[in-house]
Amino acid sequence: MPRRTSFHICTACGHRETKWLGQCPACGEWNTLEERQETGSAAAPGRSGRGGVAPRSRVLQEIDPEQGTRIRTGMGELDRALGGGLMPGSTVLIGGEPGIGKSTLMLQAAAAVAGENGPVLYVSGEESAPQIRQRADRLGCSNQPLHLLCSANLTTVLTEMQRLRPRLVVVDSIQTIIAPDAGSVPGTVNQIKYVTHELAEWSRENRSTVITVAHVTKEGQIAGPRVVEHMVDAVLLFEHSGGDLRFLRALKNRFGAIEEVGIFTMEARGLMEVTDPGGVFLRQDRSSTPAGVVAAPCYEGSRVLLVEIQALTVPAKGSISRTFSDRIDNRRVSRVAAVLEKHGGLRFADHDIYVNVAGGIRIQDVAIDLPLALALYSAREGIPLAAATLATGELTLAGEIRPVSHRTQRHRAALEMGFDKIIGPAGTQQDPPEWITARSIPEAIQRGFRRS
Repeated sequence: MPRRTSFHICTACGHRETKWLGQCPACGEWNTLEERQETGSAAAPGRSGRGGVAPRSRVLQEIDPEQGTRIRTGMGELDRALGGGLMPGSTVLIGGEPGIGKSTLMLQAAAAVAGENGPVLYVSGEESAPQIRQRADRLGCSNQPLHLLCSANLTTVLTEMQRLRPRLVVVDSIQTIIAPDAGSVPGTVNQIKYVTHELAEWSRENRSTVITVAHVTKEGQIAGPRVVEHMVDAVLLFEHSGGDLRFLRALKNRFGAIEEVGIFTMEARGLMEVTDPGGVFLRQDRSSTPAGVVAAPCYEGSRVLLVEIQALTVPAKGSISRTFSDRIDNRRVSRVAAVLEKHGGLRFADHDIYVNVAGGIRIQDVAIDLPLALALYSAREGIPLAAATLATGELTLAGEIRPVSHRTQRHRAALEMGFDKIIGPAGTQQDPPEWITARSIPEAIQRGFRRS
């Protein structure tokens, strides 16, 4: 007979204790320990805890790598962020602010996959079936054979998944699903960990893809325990620029490159892909450039995006200067400003610094250092950069300009967008005539600006 033992588990953090305590010793919460019953292992050897045959080791060379088995979502920018499409047996976590379009994106993708790749199950723990049908009608995808389940109970969801055996499952959202064995309150740390683990295990065992939608905190981080991001195979973050542009960025991907960026616009008929973002982030007029504006070719994921760096410096209102930048890290802006003070002969200690990226995209490429430095210099001195000129390069603390990766792709993208001069570090081979070599920040300033 199975031997049953009892234990107590914290519904806030998942900590286990052999006896009840008023305060959880792990997270410090009061009255969160609940009693659970555990059945001792009485299963026959060779059986897994889920009722199937326990897996055994295999020789690595005998395992099928499943190359070329990705599932296309029908949305090229989503496939780009995923590294080429959905991998069977993988679990994807996508987070974003309320109202940014997560449910819209998932419904469009689920409908597209359902039309070509077999059964697809869309699980909603937040909305009713008529609400989802109205959105599908607006998006023009209600005629696709998409299965819909409106339930927040994990047992019901797993039962339907086992019955339908779908190629793709979308769970919107992970914070609303309740596992009876993990407590009675949805969205707790223990609930999210338990639900994610169960869905990920089912996905691997059945070679099906599961996408879970997650809420985010006010700081922009995915809500819930960080261990959830370790459980899944890919983590995507949906961001917006304050307008119609949406950016889908890969923060983790076991089957592709990270920092891939998919770009969308929100329209009345749903999310539309921006397949050619060249003209989205740049000014149309190349004949002149205002002071404080410098264009830069940034390598994001697997493509080059030409963006416009905007800088503004004004006298500080108080005794301490401040830096305002939400698209480029504040620490990077402060570091570049310090290098300019040391090696460029400028003073920023008594000025507030404002930095923006046109279009609202967040930039992390190290090659943004030089164009940022030139934009700050241009804003501080009131001198515009030469027309049809952009810059690229990493800046050291000694004021030197280091080489950048994907130099050829950056050069080609600049020429395609009408730029005829590129300020940057010297290459290993002979530089093309459009390339203006600069080895230090003083050289870049001298060759990029002409005083009237």
